[in-house]
Amino acid sequence: MLEYELVPAKKPELVSVIIAVFNGLPLLDEQLESLAAQDYSGPFEVIISDNGSSDGLPGHLEGHPLAERLRLRRVDSSDRAGAPHARNVGAAAAGGDFLAFTDQDDRVHPGWLSALVEAAADYDAVGGPIEVVSLNSPKVAKWRPSPPPEERFPSHYLYWMHGNNMSMWRTTFEKVGGFDETMVYGDDLDMSWTIQEAGMTLGHAPGAMVAYRLRPTLRAAWHQSVNYGRSQVDVYAKHRPNGCPPYPLRGTLITLAVVLFCNPAFVFMRRWVPSGLWMLHTGVLAGRIQGSWRLRTFDYL
Repeated sequence: MLEYELVPAKKPELVSVIIAVFNGLPLLDEQLESLAAQDYSGPFEVIISDNGSSDGLPGHLEGHPLAERLRLRRVDSSDRAGAPHARNVGAAAAGGDFLAFTDQDDRVHPGWLSALVEAAADYDAVGGPIEVVSLNSPKVAKWRPSPPPEERFPSHYLYWMHGNNMSMWRTTFEKVGGFDETMVYGDDLDMSWTIQEAGMTLGHAPGAMVAYRLRPTLRAAWHQSVNYGRSQVDVYAKHRPNGCPPYPLRGTLITLAVVLFCNPAFVFMRRWVPSGLWMLHTGVLAGRIQGSWRLRTFDYL
C-alpha cells in the first residue's frame, strides 16, 4: 500500500464545483440556485460537464442569470457516456485546487461548501450527509432512509462518500488517477476505497448536507437498485486483490429475509415495510446475483 503525506491544513485558493450533466433541465437550475446561495466566503467556480445532453443545455447556459456569480462554465464530455468520464473531463477543465462534486438533480444546503472546505483542512478527501425529506414526497422519502448527519457512510470494507456529495484536493484526485471510467455505477464507492487504499484520509463533514432526489416510481427505483447491486460486485472484484473481503453472509441472509418475508404483496407487511424500501433490497440482491454470475464471483453473494 502506498503512503502519502496528509495535506497540510490550509484553505483552497479556488474551489471548483463540478456537475456531470445529461439532460438535466429544468432541475439543474434548482441546483445552480442553491450554489448561488452558499455561505462560503472564498472564491469558487461551477463547471458543467455536458455528457451529451439533447435538451438545449448549451443555449440555456449561455447568458444564464447566475453565470457571472457562479463563474459558470460548460465543458463538453459527450465523447464517452457516463458520470465518471464527465467528472474527469470537468476536473481537467477546472481551475481549482479543491474539487467538489455534486449531481444535477439534487440541491446542496447553504452551508455545504463551507463545511467541506473546513473539514478538508485535515483530510485528503471529504464527504457529507444526505437528506431525502425536502425534495421528495413523504411516501417516497420512506423508500430510502438516510443516516443521521454525523454518521459516515459505512460499507463492509471501508467508508465511502455518496456520489452527490464528494470533495477532494486536486492532489488527491491526481494521485489516484481520477474516476474509473469503466464504473458506470459505483464510481463513488470505488473512488472512496481507492483513496483510502492509497494511504490517504477520508473525512466526513456533518454540516455539508445535500438534499437527494429519489426515483419517484417503483419501476425507476427497481432499475436503479439493480444497477447498484451489479456495481457492488464490479467494485468488489476490482478491490479484492487489495484486501476487500467478501460480503458478510449475515448481511446476505438479512437481505434475503427482507425480500422473502417483507413483500408488500402481503397486505399486513405494507404498514411496516414501504414498497420502495422492499424494492431497493430486492433490486440490489438481484443485481448482485446478476453481477456475480457475469463475473463468476460468487463469494460476494
